[in-house]
Amino acid sequence: MNKNILAFVKNLSPLNKTLAFSNKFHFSRTLTVREAINAALDEEVARDEKVFIIGEEVANYQGAYKVTKGLVQKHGPNRIVDTPISEMGFAGIAVGAAMYGLRPVVEFMTMNFAMQAIDQIINGAAKIRYMSNGDLDTPIVFRGLNGPAAAVAAQHSQCFAAWYSSCPGLITISPYDVEDARGLLKAAIRDPNPVVFLENEIMYNVQFTVDDAVMDKDFVLPIGKAKVMREGTDVTIVSFSKPVKYCLEAAELLAKEGISCEVINLRTIRPLDRKAIVDSVKKTHRLVTVEEGWPQCGVGSEICALMMESSAFDFLDAPVERVAGLDIPLAYAPNLEAMSLPNAQHVANAVRKTLKGHK
Repeated sequence: MNKNILAFVKNLSPLNKTLAFSNKFHFSRTLTVREAINAALDEEVARDEKVFIIGEEVANYQGAYKVTKGLVQKHGPNRIVDTPISEMGFAGIAVGAAMYGLRPVVEFMTMNFAMQAIDQIINGAAKIRYMSNGDLDTPIVFRGLNGPAAAVAAQHSQCFAAWYSSCPGLITISPYDVEDARGLLKAAIRDPNPVVFLENEIMYNVQFTVDDAVMDKDFVLPIGKAKVMREGTDVTIVSFSKPVKYCLEAAELLAKEGISCEVINLRTIRPLDRKAIVDSVKKTHRLVTVEEGWPQCGVGSEICALMMESSAFDFLDAPVERVAGLDIPLAYAPNLEAMSLPNAQHVANAVRKTLKGHK
């Protein structure tokens, strides 16, 4: 610690020392995305007796990916509930429990397996408030792995962000870093609407440095609000989840070429922060969208439609460029998998294409 700070603290009373450190100095710590999700779940179960976690291996096995590690020991088997391998079954239990007044958090081992429960999610949770004229609520969080991981083949590598975001009544969130994961998961659990919370396995072990404010037990982020990760003037790059990393890497690479990129992390796919995208495009006049899902009917497609339908169209100086996974089932072989998914160089090339003849 700096000698001047030590001298300052020695001259304070014990109470004032505490106040000085809490009010004057902001400490930071390093946390993985897995730890952020675990802490958020722990705190929300402790905060609200109506919250419980249900899914395969969430309790005694500590979670298939150790996201729920230690929670059953702390909160007991009535709050952290192991289930048989029946996604339709435990998703249905969650819908019924939510209508009864509880707040289930449903863990799917992967969102690919949530296809077994799609009727409960779409025809059940998402529509009950509307079909009951507001008499029934389903405050459920459906969470699990989404998008490509590493060498898990076509049936375990799909991105469902666009799928779920097309359904009215269903909030869709896809976090990138620790701040996103912690703040948005806590907000999702407290929200009265059903939420699909799309995590990424590759991001689980990635560490981020966060301010002490992020670790507050009541830290929440607003649902439906994007974050500008990097400000720029030449082109807007919009993404979510793991590909945000590629966008930031591409922006750093392009800065060496004199190209200034604004990088937007959507955070929430539905409701989409349309204003943030439009405002940025009005400034930069160019747009690139990036996602790991398939291009047809993807999140990028919706953003392209937004450009056509909004006032941003008149500000575009070049066609929108989309970067997405190839329009094929994903291969198992790592070399073929890498060829099928976006990376920083793909993003940089798309940016250069929008700027061709203008720089």
